[in-house]
Amino acid sequence: MRRISLLLMAILMLIVTAGGSPVTTSTDLWQSTRVTEPKQHQLTGTGGYPYRAKSDYVLRELDLRPGDVVVDIGAGDGFWAERMAKFVGKEGTIYASEVEQKKVDRMKEKFTDLPQVRPYLCPTDGTGLQENSCELAFLSKTYHHLDAEGRVDYLRHLRKVVRATGRLCVIEKYTNISTQHQSHAIALSQLVKQAEEAGWIAVRYELMTGTYHYIAIFVQKDLFGPESAR
Repeated sequence: MRRISLLLMAILMLIVTAGGSPVTTSTDLWQSTRVTEPKQHQLTGTGGYPYRAKSDYVLRELDLRPGDVVVDIGAGDGFWAERMAKFVGKEGTIYASEVEQKKVDRMKEKFTDLPQVRPYLCPTDGTGLQENSCELAFLSKTYHHLDAEGRVDYLRHLRKVVRATGRLCVIEKYTNISTQHQSHAIALSQLVKQAEEAGWIAVRYELMTGTYHYIAIFVQKDLFGPESAR
């Protein structure tokens, strides 16, 4: 009997660890939305990037794995690129794009010991990367900088750069609750509308409590097959 129990346990472990990573269930992602006190959602972060204090949460949501290729659009000082590099490993790549050469130069100097982080000068209307080259396109406080008339086309471009099963992640300030720097923000509803027009479907978006910023994650519409007839 003991031998059978051990065998069943071994089989269970093989199922759970299949593919080298644990199986994720919907319960792993559960989080209560109950408001337990009136000031629960008020701003607690400081500085221009209060959401960076939630970096562990963001990286868990992205679930990056060794070998992944990411384009960090508008990488700035490389804050996210540096943290993502630990997850993609030396076999992965973080393309840290910027439109200013001085920022590219600073990142190159900063990340000499992280060869998987590749800072580069990119055009303003695209990434300059090959088609189907990335698992994730990441825009942290960058989307509102894109040309307002060209945002949908930019998102269409990202659909070509990101592989069929890849994702798009956008972090932005929530204009509906923010009272400052409205020009450096974009309404969540506007982002979702433009993304859908470009062929992206939102699979998760939520407010990062205490930051007045939201995170929105999209996948390509082609992943969704037709509904079965009733």
